[in-house]
Amino acid sequence: MPLNQLLLIFITIPILEIAVLLKLDETIGLGQTIFLIFITGIIGAWLVRQQGISIIFQIKKELTNGNIPAKQMIDGVMILIAGAVLITPGLITDVVGFLLLIPFTRNFIRKWIRLKFEKYVNSTHIITRY
Repeated sequence: MPLNQLLLIFITIPILEIAVLLKLDETIGLGQTIFLIFITGIIGAWLVRQQGISIIFQIKKELTNGNIPAKQMIDGVMILIAGAVLITPGLITDVVGFLLLIPFTRNFIRKWIRLKFEKYVNSTHIITRY
C-alpha cells in the first residue's frame, strides 16, 4: 500500500471516529457512549482471546499432522489485527475488529488476499539466475 494511502487512512479514520463518537454522545449521552466503548472493548478482548487460543490449537494440530497451517496462520494474523483495532476507542474500528472475528468474514478476506497475491505473482516478471 503506497504511503499516501496509509497517510490518508491514519488521518481519516480518527476524524471519522471522533465524528461518530460526538454524534453518539449527542444521541445517547456521554455516559452511555463511554459505556458502549468500554463494553465493546471487553467483549472484543474476550472474543480475541477465545479465538486466538482456538487458532493456536488448530495450528498445533496441523503441524502434528504434517501439514502447513497457512490458513490458520492468516486467521491468526487477522485475529491479532482484530485485537489491535478493538482496543482502540471508537466504533468504526470496533466494527472492523468484530468483522475480523467472524469466520465467514475471515474466509472472504483470506480469499481476497489470495487472489490479490496470485495476481501480483502472475504480473511480476521474475528473473532467475542459474
